[in-house]
Order: sequence, then C-alpha cells, then structure tokens
Amino acid sequence: MYFRSIKDLYKDVWSNLHRLPRDIDLVVGIPRSGMLPATMIALARNLPLADIDAFAEGRILASGSTRRETEAGAGGDFAHVLVIDDSCRTGESMREARAKLAALANPPRLTFAAVYGTGEEVSDADFIFADVPEPRVFEWNVLHHPIVSRSCFDIDGVLCVDPRSEQNDDGAAYLEFLLTAEPLHLPRREIAMLVTSRLEKYRPQTEEWLVRHGIRYKELRMLDLPDAATRRRLGLHGSFKAEVYRESGCALFIESELLQARQIAKLSGKPALSLQGPEMIRPGVFNPRAIQNKFAPSKVQRRLSRMTARLGLAR
Repeated sequence: MYFRSIKDLYKDVWSNLHRLPRDIDLVVGIPRSGMLPATMIALARNLPLADIDAFAEGRILASGSTRRETEAGAGGDFAHVLVIDDSCRTGESMREARAKLAALANPPRLTFAAVYGTGEEVSDADFIFADVPEPRVFEWNVLHHPIVSRSCFDIDGVLCVDPRSEQNDDGAAYLEFLLTAEPLHLPRREIAMLVTSRLEKYRPQTEEWLVRHGIRYKELRMLDLPDAATRRRLGLHGSFKAEVYRESGCALFIESELLQARQIAKLSGKPALSLQGPEMIRPGVFNPRAIQNKFAPSKVQRRLSRMTARLGLAR
C-alpha cells in the first residue's frame, strides 16, 4: 500500500514547477482533489485560479493584493491555461475535462497535468509529476476512499477525540465521554471492521455513539477484559489489534498512534496507516526516517561532543 501525504503533495508540486510552461496565465483545478495542487501552483506562480466549471462559465476566484496587476481578465482572455488534477489513473477525469473545455466558444491553449500517475502511460495528461503505483491512498481522501470498506479502523483518535486523563477513570467520567465524545472523522462509506482497545463492557455506549453519528460498519471488535487496570497491566493494545487485523480479510488498518501503527504492521504483516504524522507503515520495507532517528546522536551526545571539541579533547 503506497501513501502520499499533503506534505508529499506540496514537495512533489514544488519540485516539478520548472517543468510547466512559463507562459501559463491561469491555473484550473479539477474538483475536488485537483484544487489542492491547483492552489499550490497558483500561489507559487502568482497566477489566478479557477475550478473547471467556473472557468467554463467565464469566472475565476477572487484573489488578494499579491496577484499580478497585469493578469488577464476572466472568461476567454487567457492565452494558456493549466488544467490539473491530483492524480490520473484511468484518464477518465482528464477526458471529461477536455470534453467540457472543448465546448468553449474561443478556447485558449490548454495544458493538462496530474501530480500522480501510476507508472503506466496515460495519453490524456500532458504532464505527470510523479508515479505512485497501486494500491495507493492519499491523505486528503483516504478516509472517504473505497479502501474504507476493506479496512480496520481504530475509534479513539480516529473517529472521535481521545479521552482526557480525567475522563479515563473507567467509571462515571468515562461513561460520559463514551456517549458525548467529540467526533473527528466520519467516513460516509461502510467500514469493514472497527477494532478498539475499549473494553467489551462498554459496547452499548460505543454502539450508541456510532449510531448517533451515522457511522456504518460490519463488525465491532473490543477487548474482553474486566477493567482498565488489567488492560494497562497486560499492554495488549497493539497486539490485540494486530491479531484481529491479521485474521481479517482487510487490506489496511487505520490507527491513531504511530507507535501502535508500527506494532500492528509488524505483528500483522500488513500495512497500517497512522494518522499521527500521518505515516504509512509497510511491514518489511526499509524506513530511512526510523533508521536515521535510531542512530542520530542524542542531545546529550551532541552537547558532550561540542564540549570536548572546545577543550581540545576530541580525537
């Protein structure tokens, strides 16, 4: 499972700006996801911006005082328009965009681009910035992607906020939290399986909250332990989730905490997405960031090195 974050998107757009023609005078995004890179490019090049339907109707978005004073007007006054989407897999969105703009009375020169391709040639795009093979998901749509119906979801920190320490008393305060927790992400697709380290005895309250917020799911798996003290003593959070995930037919686990996501991926042998970061953990794949952190000198070590250098004790 390959993954790109919004931070990755920004880096990939920025590093490929030089490939785009310099005479582009308007950036048009293909809604909704295409508006992300379109906005980035318009800001970087200081160009006007529009979505494709508005442009077809002769309208562009209003902009602030940093916009070029010499820019062209709305409608058909633009000479070279960049039409961009976040990704291009089958080319269908590009073909629809081409057909829509071909109907313009006086069409400008049009360049079509997508930030991410799959590595296979798609003739409908003039530029592909980078290839991301399938299966793949993006930060900006993963929680509403069809992969949701083949995923395990954590609850606390994903669907709702985590309980505060004073709410996590395994008593009245926690019961109140379960019923009134503030929602974070509410996927509109049916989730394959909810896997949580909440205790089985709190199933009624958990199910009530899920129904109230319109979250659809096929199965809810909870820890069957007597109390929170036993759960903390056994430390089964990550291993329990990994076991359920490994035995399921799901293709992805969406977890709130990075450390648990790493444990889930390692024990299950399947990918886990941590929303903390966010970061996709792919088991068995070299992670240069983790290696760098592991062997990076600590603050104390760096301070000691500077001190010995000043004293002339360094070898």
